[in-house]
Amino acid sequence: MLVFRGVPECATTSTVLTIGNFDGVHRGHRSLLAELKVKALELALPATVLTFEPHPRELFAPEQAPARLASLRDKLELLADCGVDRVHVCRFNRQLAALTAEQFIDRILLQGLSVKHLIIGDDFRFGRARGGDFAMLQHAGQVHQFAVEAMSTVDIGGVRVSSSAVREALASGRLDHAEQLLGRAYVIAGRVMDGMKVGRTIGFPTANIQVRRKRLPLAGVFAVTVSGIDKAPLPGAANIGVRPTLEEGLKPVLEVHLLDFDRDIYGRHVDVNFLHKLRDEAKFESLDALKAQIASDVADVRTYFNTRSLNGTTHG
Repeated sequence: MLVFRGVPECATTSTVLTIGNFDGVHRGHRSLLAELKVKALELALPATVLTFEPHPRELFAPEQAPARLASLRDKLELLADCGVDRVHVCRFNRQLAALTAEQFIDRILLQGLSVKHLIIGDDFRFGRARGGDFAMLQHAGQVHQFAVEAMSTVDIGGVRVSSSAVREALASGRLDHAEQLLGRAYVIAGRVMDGMKVGRTIGFPTANIQVRRKRLPLAGVFAVTVSGIDKAPLPGAANIGVRPTLEEGLKPVLEVHLLDFDRDIYGRHVDVNFLHKLRDEAKFESLDALKAQIASDVADVRTYFNTRSLNGTTHG
């Protein structure tokens, strides 16, 4: 998959295109991308995604912006897995936001990407003040000879699949529901970094996963598996949060205690797969109280994985 920063002034090839943030690349996104790939093969043109960085709400209302489900790196990897040929990552700034819907069509879709077939979500809006909609794109397609196709929403159990629905499921600890919406367990990827090493001093060493996002869509203590170390995912207990027992005002971190594991994995890039929530994060009166709770959490995680093994469920 080819990744481009921005959109060229003049396209070098025509495209079959879709547009969106694609946060999490959930089952609704995957259904749309499958249609994109089919049409691209039919027309012998690259299956192309136009996405934005940062999320528009991070520019206009950063304090109200939703927690990201995936980093840009993770999103690009997921798009590649879906068979996308090209991704244009367009910097969302005030200059781009100021483009009228007509300017967006002319400069981005026609001149920059030479769109021949456009597939969009049925609620897609674009241009300054969200002035453009599906009807405008249909009219532009008739004038400039490109097809416009609306992708209807995907429902699972009567719930519309969306990034917002995934965030709500994660925030409320309903990881099974999040997995249904995503089509896979929720994953946070990152590199194992040096930490405060408090876990090691109390008998529960942890791998500290670098998390670059300011806000995370879930918090608490979880049963997880970690991929990227051995051939098979390794079971563990994870805490994701601000560690209030240690100090006030710490940044969110992801720490994983791998069960029956004692190897140096600093620098490894791993995927942490969230399978089951045990409890919310809490502040304890002392390190001894924290140690006792972690021991209880680890025992609960062992029980969780033992139960899954007895039921024939695979890890990861």
